[in-house]
Amino acid sequence: MSTSIPALIHIAAALLIGPDGRTLLVRKRGTEAFMQPGGKIEPHELPVHALARELEEELGLDINPEQANFLGQFSAPAANEPGHVVKAEIFLLNIDADVTPAAEIEEVVWIDPATDGELVLAPLTRDLILPFYRNSLTAIA
Repeated sequence: MSTSIPALIHIAAALLIGPDGRTLLVRKRGTEAFMQPGGKIEPHELPVHALARELEEELGLDINPEQANFLGQFSAPAANEPGHVVKAEIFLLNIDADVTPAAEIEEVVWIDPATDGELVLAPLTRDLILPFYRNSLTAIA
């Protein structure tokens, strides 16, 4: 019996924290799960540069890559590509700027990271990134 290895999607994504402590999630057009903003890393790109490019394309955010704090690499089943696994390079960014959904982003929402905002969340966001962030907050407190 052969088991197929899931296809890997390598992305850079941001845990964007606003001045009020809420985090920004995005939903792509034609999907239902909310997730961290970001996108695929091109072969020639550093993850943080891919993140800067994606945030500009999807949200009109101009970030300084040097201000992005690398949190780690997380993997989970892809929300929108069945049979795929997403490997995400996650960066923490504090922002104080308006965002405007663009490109394939249909909706943006700010939620309290201590909750799920009563939204359908991508596995990576629901199972790994938000719990990781919550744990970091309790470690600081």
